[in-house]
Amino acid sequence: MAENRAEVLAGAAVLAAAVAFVLYAAGGDRLKAGGGTYPLTASFRSVEGISVGSDVRLAGVKVGTITSLTLNPQTYFADAEIALDRSVQLPDDSAILISSEGLLGGNFVELVPGGSPDNLMPGAEIEDTQGAVSLITLLMKFVGAKSGDPVPGAAP
Repeated sequence: MAENRAEVLAGAAVLAAAVAFVLYAAGGDRLKAGGGTYPLTASFRSVEGISVGSDVRLAGVKVGTITSLTLNPQTYFADAEIALDRSVQLPDDSAILISSEGLLGGNFVELVPGGSPDNLMPGAEIEDTQGAVSLITLLMKFVGAKSGDPVPGAAP
């Protein structure tokens, strides 16, 4: 009987820990669509490494989330919708780009504020975009260049 009680208590403790983890994970992200955010859009040539839920950062601080990624059939660009924290008011000449956390890290979306006195309104489009740069493609261009050939993009 004592063994059964110990097994039941151990099982209850594991279940309580699992429930606590699920609640923490569900409520851990304070930036969600709606509430304290406003929408912005951007169109990228490539969104490789980015998905719905990816971080949008400003100066390394998470200030938003990617809420939607769709292919634009007219331009063949990826249209992204962003939920940006209401406390962040971006100038209308700001840029948005896809950055990498390093060679082995993941990608995130980075905001680079401009200098305009006018701010982006909710639903506006950030027009200055830079898509993902594929590290593999860059390496293949570098390795594929012959020793006498100039490296693409390098100064003469």
